[in-house]
Amino acid sequence: MRKSIQLCSVGPNANVKISLLIFGSLAAIAVWFAFALFVGFHGLWMKPIAPQGDHSAFYAEAARMIDETNTGNTAFMLLDDGEVVGEHYAKSEHYVDENTVFPTASFSKWITALGVMTLVEDGRVGLDDPVSMHLTRWRLADGPSDEEGVTVRRLLSHTAGLTDGLGFGDYEADEVLPTLEQTLANPRASSGRDVDIVVGAAPGKEFAYSGGGFLILQLLIEEASGQDYQSYIQEKVLDPLEMWNSSFDFIGDIDGATQSFDVTGKPAPQYKYAAPSATGFASSVADLSRLVKAIANAEPVLGLSAQTLQSMREPEAFVYGAGIWGLGTMLYAPTRSGDSVFGHDGANEPAINVSVRINPETNDAYIMLVNGHPSLASDIGAEWVLWQTGKPDLLSTDRVLKSAVLPAILGSAFILLLTLLLSRRRN
Repeated sequence: MRKSIQLCSVGPNANVKISLLIFGSLAAIAVWFAFALFVGFHGLWMKPIAPQGDHSAFYAEAARMIDETNTGNTAFMLLDDGEVVGEHYAKSEHYVDENTVFPTASFSKWITALGVMTLVEDGRVGLDDPVSMHLTRWRLADGPSDEEGVTVRRLLSHTAGLTDGLGFGDYEADEVLPTLEQTLANPRASSGRDVDIVVGAAPGKEFAYSGGGFLILQLLIEEASGQDYQSYIQEKVLDPLEMWNSSFDFIGDIDGATQSFDVTGKPAPQYKYAAPSATGFASSVADLSRLVKAIANAEPVLGLSAQTLQSMREPEAFVYGAGIWGLGTMLYAPTRSGDSVFGHDGANEPAINVSVRINPETNDAYIMLVNGHPSLASDIGAEWVLWQTGKPDLLSTDRVLKSAVLPAILGSAFILLLTLLLSRRRN
């Protein structure tokens, strides 16, 4: 009887201990998962495709990825401290070279931002001016909006509270393009849905990508300068840098332009756009290398001071505390000195992808124009950022999550095994 009473008194204590052990192991697994994800965003689980500083190795691996992946056209240029150290053009039978013109999709926004900053540099526009004070031909719709909060700075950094999410749609080659005011009032969205360019959130509160904001900036350039948008950009940005291949012309009318391809490598239609400031710029790697060198070296020919160019890559928009956007400039990852790898990507239908990125710490740069693959330029651009900084870029969330899966599982398995061993020892 005495022995039976002893067993009954121990049983509940043992159950409590087992419950605490299970709870502790589950808490440890949760902490490990969070840790694996956190360090994943710092690149711990990701390996660069080439040894750091080895430009030849990175170039060779990037060229291999291009040849194995894209069945359309690609132009790739790699710069080391401002000097070209690698060029690769594919496919050879398509006669692609450094002067072949590609559509650049949303990369156009960086060109627009440079145009806006020339107005700021000249004192004709203030970054914190409400954009409405410079506009007469169109204004944001009446209603529950905060026009005063829609400033030039916030439009450049996608923090003005606009909720359009554009994505401008394609126009067939034989369609007549609407005017700027008509496009502002009734934009054709790539999603096919009806979209209004309005203030749908409190300005200055959060990042929300807005193609409509850059259409407003196009109008700002025209009204503040007294010139049409294309002429102003030609005069202030393209001509000073001798970017003779670059324009906002319909790609189908440009001599020496790339063909258009879909994701299978089959010929595809070429489209034109009613929003040149957001998606209508066309250029070559030769021209973009001139732009990159001018920005990296703060060359006075561009008409922007070194201070202004640096201000464009200072964080204005944040996600989870990380600066992701400057003044019309994407911030891909922090450098070792605390600066940011910066530039801009672009993507559009049927399979257009562009990426231009600069490391201000080294003056290294990456330029890739792709037609025939929807993400190749951005994918290899992410590899370039990881190779340059040891950190994943802001477009690599999916890759970071995938890189953390195996460490998270292995760590959890170890915790469970340890829990099992401890429970057996207690028994």
